[in-house]
Amino acid sequence: PPSINRSNFPAKLWRLVNSSQFPSIRWDPRGEGLIVDQPLFERELLGAGQGQASGPAGDGETGPTDIFKTKNFTSFIRQLNLYGFRKVVGPAGNVVGPSMGLGAGDSRGSSGPLHHFHNPHFRRDQPNLLVNMKRLTSANKAKLAAGLEVASRPPNRFQR
Repeated sequence: PPSINRSNFPAKLWRLVNSSQFPSIRWDPRGEGLIVDQPLFERELLGAGQGQASGPAGDGETGPTDIFKTKNFTSFIRQLNLYGFRKVVGPAGNVVGPSMGLGAGDSRGSSGPLHHFHNPHFRRDQPNLLVNMKRLTSANKAKLAAGLEVASRPPNRFQR
């Protein structure tokens, strides 16, 4: 949607999960959450391996390791949490395994661990919901607690 800042975290994540270029991050079978193959994600997008592809998020401007400005998987998870994503825990409190929760034949050769995250405003066929995703900073939490609206940062004049 035009009112989304293409450089913010939810927009980058949306482009990645909808791209077939990076099998390390994809929609869950219902399109209501995302599956992250941690070892593959670290190699493809965080620079933990050789031979990364180029043109990551469809913009052709940066290499794949520049997408999230981190090389640390824990920092990526922190960003997910700051935007309201919550981990979906599998049976017995475990992360999703290579054959669990992905649908038949969708393990894509992964050795896991696979992480499953959900956010009610991040749905496969509803990009219009992205405008509802706000970074949960202490200032934004205070605004929400006071019943005030938290606005998304609009695209700047260079991003339009």
